[in-house]
Amino acid sequence: MEIDCLCTGILFADVVCSPVERAPEEGELVAPERIELALGGCASNTALDLAGLGVAVGVSGCVGQDVLGQFIVDRLSEGGVAIEGIHRLPGIPSACTMVINVVGQDRRFIASPAANTQFAVEHIPADWVRRAKVLYIGGYLMLHALETDAMVDLLRTARAAGTKTILDVVGITGPGCFERVALMLPEIDVFLPNDDEAAALTGLDDPVAQAERFRQAGARTVVITRGDRGSLLIGDGVRLRSGVYPTEFVGGTGSGDAFDAGFIAGLLAGEDPAGCLRWGSTLGASCVRSITATDSVFDRSEAEAFMREHTLEVETF
Repeated sequence: MEIDCLCTGILFADVVCSPVERAPEEGELVAPERIELALGGCASNTALDLAGLGVAVGVSGCVGQDVLGQFIVDRLSEGGVAIEGIHRLPGIPSACTMVINVVGQDRRFIASPAANTQFAVEHIPADWVRRAKVLYIGGYLMLHALETDAMVDLLRTARAAGTKTILDVVGITGPGCFERVALMLPEIDVFLPNDDEAAALTGLDDPVAQAERFRQAGARTVVITRGDRGSLLIGDGVRLRSGVYPTEFVGGTGSGDAFDAGFIAGLLAGEDPAGCLRWGSTLGASCVRSITATDSVFDRSEAEAFMREHTLEVETF
């Protein structure tokens, strides 16, 4: 089977509420208009978004042998993602996140990583790695069993074969996180944190300084997404800032994963860095129109029409 992109990492089921006027007080019930069960997790969201663009994509990760694990597998399969790299583990639940949306506030998460903590190098299909044009790791720092020299060796082997390696992070807590990320960065072609993650990792407020710190640690290209302030890209001989596309904001869940999917689609299409930012920003803008991580993300024809109709400012600095 052809695989243009192999998405590895965290797989979640999300329980998402529509925005409420305020978070409940202790012992209080607040009733949203609706609560939905939806796909979540960096690897699964990015894979599903890529499949919607017509990219041949497979996903590798771990879920439990429970109803949520079956939901994750079924949702990805129905969306056109190759699921043979998903492992159903006995005796451990599938990961689940409660996403609480409050009007005028950033979303809140209560998440159990569960089966994701068991995902290791041996779970990644070696033949898919050999065939993939892009190897994406989503949700690093929640993938403790993947933080090994064996994973570094896998990335090094993939790059030597011409595969582009891409890393995104999540769940940054406690000391030593920068060192854990730095273990991987020398074998990463594109590192894609958001500005909050970059600040937590580096202790720096300036996104340019953040990007340079990651490049000093080995990342070839760093893209820092900044919500409604656009994004920043620094790589070998290129420094770009982009704005944002107009959109109707409903919820931010999955917007970073949608950006990643768009950026990867741009890479696979041979776009230059500015073109990759446009693709990433387009999918990110489409994602925030719903409360779930994937339901409103553009397919390829919608994305191409949107980019023809709207201009994204991208400047060199």
